[in-house]
Amino acid sequence: MPFRRQPVLPGGLGVESREQPALSGDGRLLASLVDRGGRTTVLLQERRSGRELPLRHLRNRQPHSAPALSWNGRYLALLVQQGGRRQAVIEDRATGQQHPLWLPAGQEPQSLSLAPDGQSIALELIQGGSRRIQVFSLTGLLEPDRAPGLRESGGGPEQP
Repeated sequence: MPFRRQPVLPGGLGVESREQPALSGDGRLLASLVDRGGRTTVLLQERRSGRELPLRHLRNRQPHSAPALSWNGRYLALLVQQGGRRQAVIEDRATGQQHPLWLPAGQEPQSLSLAPDGQSIALELIQGGSRRIQVFSLTGLLEPDRAPGLRESGGGPEQP
């Protein structure tokens, strides 16, 4: 019997137009970009209830690109407009801190992907008209946000 994909009906997510969705690793939270009053903003919601969750540091900043969530949704990473430039930032929802990721002059982020455990982030960067991908370690900046039951260390040597 072939596998049939069926959409999961969102509960309480409203009918407003949304773009660039991101789910937390556990599927509990949904982040997306919405247009409110002519201004694009990020919206974070509990997926089942539709309840909006506050984002303390992003109220006055206009997101530029899709958000990314860690496994349990503790960390929300996204690109925000900072003057005439885009900047990658991570909001720690547990502590209320915001962590800007400072890049050398001339490098501008275009998109990002946050590792589920929050320990690294991949950025697509533009510098001098060329694009490249760079992965940055967040170890020491962010606590791990691991799925329940995961061990702290691997079960053997890394594969080449």
